[in-house]
Amino acid sequence: MALVSYAGAPVPVRDDLVAAHERAFARLASAGTWWTGAERVAIAAAAREARRCRLCQARKSALSPSAVAGEHFGAGGLLPSSAIDAAHRIASDPARLTRKWAEGILTSGLGDGRYVELLGVVSTIVSIDAFCRGIGAPPHPLPLPRPGEPRRHRPTAARRDEAWVAMLPQGRPTGAESDLWGERTGNVIRALSLVPDEVRGLQDLAQAHYLTMAEMTDLGRGRGSLDRRQVELVAGRVSALRECFY
Repeated sequence: MALVSYAGAPVPVRDDLVAAHERAFARLASAGTWWTGAERVAIAAAAREARRCRLCQARKSALSPSAVAGEHFGAGGLLPSSAIDAAHRIASDPARLTRKWAEGILTSGLGDGRYVELLGVVSTIVSIDAFCRGIGAPPHPLPLPRPGEPRRHRPTAARRDEAWVAMLPQGRPTGAESDLWGERTGNVIRALSLVPDEVRGLQDLAQAHYLTMAEMTDLGRGRGSLDRRQVELVAGRVSALRECFY
């Protein structure tokens, strides 16, 4: 049974987008590196709940989000409070996250591996839900969790230097991570490299939503009916609206 469908969408949706979203939802439902399938689906649900969370709305309107205390909408269940806060904050107000906030999350018992995987899950559901809103389609029902245990793999080469969490260094990765990128990659990709499967998931989704990694380095490459200048204009506008750090 398909996990996603655009059969009733008001506009046609490319086959590669449908397939990429199907794979993404299958990943959401499956055990990851540090979270079970049930926990990953709960993270995605928490990210969605941020859109109607009064605490998130109040913090978004405040001069400083730390000035507003309270409890998130839908808090409870499988996830610790630190994971719920992280999912809500990343989904609702990512431009104002701070190192101090991140340190508090990491030292709360969540840990950097679980935090990075949570970030990957939130990024996945937020991007697919934004696509649905953009074309006027309803969000897909979250998938049923699949059984399985987290793999708990931590790359031995990951180091903490300029970022808030450990990352793989620049240069071609080796061993089990040799497929992640070539000689260099952007920090936005490296940011998930403590959990390599989240890098792979991001690249799979980005290939359909935007460009492949190879296409990004070729300034003559566009996508479909858009030339590269038009692609970058749209990407830049979306990034500005989403308050992207880059």
